[in-house]
Amino acid sequence: MTANRANAGEESAVKELTLEARLENIAVVTAFIDEQLEALDCSMKALTQIDIAIDELFGNIAHYAYPGGTGDATVRFDFDAATRTASIAFIDRGVPFDPLKKPDPDVTLSAEARAIGGLGIFMVKKSMDKLEYRYENGFNILMLHKRI
Repeated sequence: MTANRANAGEESAVKELTLEARLENIAVVTAFIDEQLEALDCSMKALTQIDIAIDELFGNIAHYAYPGGTGDATVRFDFDAATRTASIAFIDRGVPFDPLKKPDPDVTLSAEARAIGGLGIFMVKKSMDKLEYRYENGFNILMLHKRI
């Protein structure tokens, strides 16, 4: 596990953590992001929504990105002070997958009548201000943006 911080003297707010994409590391990622958010006086509501998103998104990487094995994931945090927007990127070299293309579940149906899967990413879509996905140079890059 490595944590990289902006070089001394730079004005960048970007902070980064790279670790093995395993379910046990969700707590490490959450603590890393919460530390950044708490230093910025993030509201409890936004912090909780972001923590739920971390659980869902990092959990999906741990479960599905590296079938039959494991690999690293990087979580990158940036903050735009002018708009008070936190941006968090989840970056992995796993199987290309755009979770934003998955159709939203029909939440008007009962839990028993709905197809399994998709509710977690649906909740993330609804609670974040913006989500973006791209596959670039062998990397899945999923970005979430949240005004705090």
